[in-house]
Amino acid sequence: MNRKEAPVIAFFPEASFGAALNCVGIAQELRAMGAHPVFLTHGGFGGVFADYGFDEFAVPVQSELTEEETQTYWQEFLSHHLPHFNMHPTDQLTTYVEPVWNAIVETAESVEQGLETALERINPDVVVLDNVIMFPAIVRSECPWVRVISCAETELPDNCLPPYLSGLPASDAAGCAAFRDQYLETLGPIHARYNKFRQDKGLELLPEGEFLETSPHQNLLLAPSIIRHDRDQVLDSGQFTFLEGCVRQEGPYRVPQMPRNNGPLVYVSFGSLGAMDVSFFESLFDVFKTLDMRFLINVGAQIDAYSRVPDNVHLQEWFPQPSVVEQCDLFIHHGGNNSFCEALYFGVPSLILPYCWDGHDNAQRAVETSVGLRLNRWDWTTEQLENAINQLLGDAEMKSRLAANSEVMQLRKSVQLAAQKILDCVNPNRI
Repeated sequence: MNRKEAPVIAFFPEASFGAALNCVGIAQELRAMGAHPVFLTHGGFGGVFADYGFDEFAVPVQSELTEEETQTYWQEFLSHHLPHFNMHPTDQLTTYVEPVWNAIVETAESVEQGLETALERINPDVVVLDNVIMFPAIVRSECPWVRVISCAETELPDNCLPPYLSGLPASDAAGCAAFRDQYLETLGPIHARYNKFRQDKGLELLPEGEFLETSPHQNLLLAPSIIRHDRDQVLDSGQFTFLEGCVRQEGPYRVPQMPRNNGPLVYVSFGSLGAMDVSFFESLFDVFKTLDMRFLINVGAQIDAYSRVPDNVHLQEWFPQPSVVEQCDLFIHHGGNNSFCEALYFGVPSLILPYCWDGHDNAQRAVETSVGLRLNRWDWTTEQLENAINQLLGDAEMKSRLAANSEVMQLRKSVQLAAQKILDCVNPNRI
């Protein structure tokens, strides 16, 4: 293969649809620009990228479990943590965040040898890492690598930002300090284990609480300007690029007819993890059925669990989300960065009920920047949900601001910018 004609760009997103589909959008543009994007895949994500026409390379895992047992393990892991989704972010530190970080470190350790082998086989010109942890094999490959920060901007710490995963306003200095201290204490043993792993692989140690360094080549942040924080340490524009989101291309979606086919169109999605919580969706149905609106709801693989669905509700296992959000009047979601950016990209207000990770941070930021509202998943009432929906649908000033912002985001063409920044990292002399 002539590298100058078709540079190979290897994407390695974490095993979540938010990161995966964000990378798809960038890869689509790279392909249009003449590059050859390929995807390194974790278990369970085989076929996701092939459906978009990309080559996939499964990364072998050193594990005593079979592929079927691994899938069962993660299903049981997630089912076990469903009750923890209804907890305050501080309470999640020991019940959810700690075991998840432990699992992430275990994953990094278990894929190291397989990832090293895969990178040797592919010999990419650039590796694009959309994850929350560094895999030493990437640094050891001596290939330029790009870090994509597709979580909330808080993933990249700064004195003026609230702690990552806290859901706190930066103005709450005491609360931020207390959360940061508890976070570092809770993750201390896991971080020490990970640093030992890095050291054994010849990498430098990271400061406490950090599991991924910034790339010396390029770092792409998805936080749009309308929700961006002011930072104490200004990021070097040569090494860090802020994008106005990164929205992938999907086929058109035709809204189905419903027996009660009138009123505003509301899209509801809580990501692949949230889709497992059937009782939560059923509690939403009880409210939705009383409203003169139409609801499209992504319930994932649990679709057969629902027997009583209101006539103004349409369920699907999967939606081409960008095409759906573009047609909606309101997006109710969990605060995942992909969903949040897509709502902003199409000028749609967000009602966020976060349940984990950076959803808490995005929900808080939506309120602070007047682009949406937040409800606590653990204690919302029917009246609060109805009022929030009606308030967002009737807020003309917010809709006007979102429409103006949508125009800015779409004119910025961030997918093309991201693709170009990645191509700029290609060494033309590399063989």
